Amino acid sequence: MQAGKQRGMFFGWRVVGAVFVLATFGWGLGFYGPPVYLHAVRESRDWPLSLVSAAVTVHFLFGALIVANLPKLYRSFGVAAVTKTGCGALAFGITGWALAKEPWQLFAATLFSGGGWVTMGAAAVNAIVSPWFVRTRPAALASAYNGSSVGGVIFSPLWVAAIGLMGFPGAAIAIGLVMVVTVFLLADLYYAKTPEQMGLAADGDTPGSPTPQAISPRARPLPGPTLWHDLRFITLAAGMALGLFAQIGLLAHLFSLLVPALGAQLAGIAAGAATAAAIAGRTLFGWLMPSGADRRLYACASYLVQVTGSIAFLVAAGDSVPLLLVGVILFGFGIGNATSLPPLIAQAEFVREDVTRVVPMIVAIGQGTYAFAPAAFGLIRELAPSLAFAPASAAPWLYVAAAAIQIAAIACFLIGRRLPHVSTASG
Repeated sequence: MQAGKQRGMFFGWRVVGAVFVLATFGWGLGFYGPPVYLHAVRESRDWPLSLVSAAVTVHFLFGALIVANLPKLYRSFGVAAVTKTGCGALAFGITGWALAKEPWQLFAATLFSGGGWVTMGAAAVNAIVSPWFVRTRPAALASAYNGSSVGGVIFSPLWVAAIGLMGFPGAAIAIGLVMVVTVFLLADLYYAKTPEQMGLAADGDTPGSPTPQAISPRARPLPGPTLWHDLRFITLAAGMALGLFAQIGLLAHLFSLLVPALGAQLAGIAAGAATAAAIAGRTLFGWLMPSGADRRLYACASYLVQVTGSIAFLVAAGDSVPLLLVGVILFGFGIGNATSLPPLIAQAEFVREDVTRVVPMIVAIGQGTYAFAPAAFGLIRELAPSLAFAPASAAPWLYVAAAAIQIAAIACFLIGRRLPHVSTASG
């Protein structure tokens, strides 16, 4: 511990920095990359949009299956080994996207890319960072999760530029190699370490000193399938899934909806502003939320800000630039919290042994749900009628749907707020 102090920084914060990089690559290649890959594949192969879109859905659905089993993989092989393997699979899968000559090859590649990126996603960030912090865990996780937003800022334009310069195969190989080398080095230096191995205590405290636990006194062990009958778990998983479904569905179409009023250049700047707002919102909540706070209420507040943003979009009627920009900032404010707050809620409401199951499971449920969001919102956009104050081209029902789904998410968080751990099978 003294050595850690002499270096001037608790080693846990070095881990946070390394995981920030992991999240930047993970989201940059595995989350923000597929829309770019979709366009590149269509341009080079002239395959139907429906086919390539289905590949994106498989990418996310297979990832949901893998992330649900991350705890078993970590126990069997260790965090560092799983992260390295997943990183390699992601790089291999993206190269497969670029080189696919037949549809079956594309879908095979999605299994590698989808299964690989989740080992660098939300559940992985939580698993690596959480052992190092208790009191300051919200701030630490918020800082690490901000890598996901930075991944979008860096890699969305980087992919476009690299593909234009080197072609999709060359860009996939080059970026994939940089990621693999970086993540492999960080895995050995940081992801493989635990506080116990280094003789350190959480938050940089003196080893052996009591560490306050921000766990609800109502928490009790939920072994095996009991977890699936627990109302707190059900409301947490449903709230996260609904919030992400609304968020991903609206974001998938937002750029094209902003272009008519803002133009392509300003719409791109607005998309960047939404990412900046996401970083600000996650950082603000992470650093200002007290360790003993009711985290479900904070999640509700974040979703409520996004609902207000959807209302601003709706009232803008497709042509009010000031209201559209207000909607971008307000909706963007909660983007990061939708990913980072539910794991923090889990850590406050479930015993430590169950958290390692709960977090991957709610992430998997959320990802499996939002995989269908872009298509669902596309149907709403195409089939919903006009409103008196907004033409169909302004997609007013898209914003109504987003707000309604997020209100349902808020209801889930509130319903579970005062519930004891009650099994739905008991009555």
